[in-house]
Amino acid sequence: MAKRVVAKLQTGAGRNFTKVIKLVRSEKTGAYTFYERMVDNDKVQDYLKK
Repeated sequence: MAKRVVAKLQTGAGRNFTKVIKLVRSEKTGAYTFYERMVDNDKVQDYLKK
């Protein structure tokens, strides 16, 4: 199943997006949380600055 998804992202409109994984530390507990999101290639830096 995963191979199909990757194959679809390699062609057509899927090439315009990048999977971004952001590591965020909780102020309350100190634990780390990973946030995964598909972001347009032009907006990757803006997303990471947030």
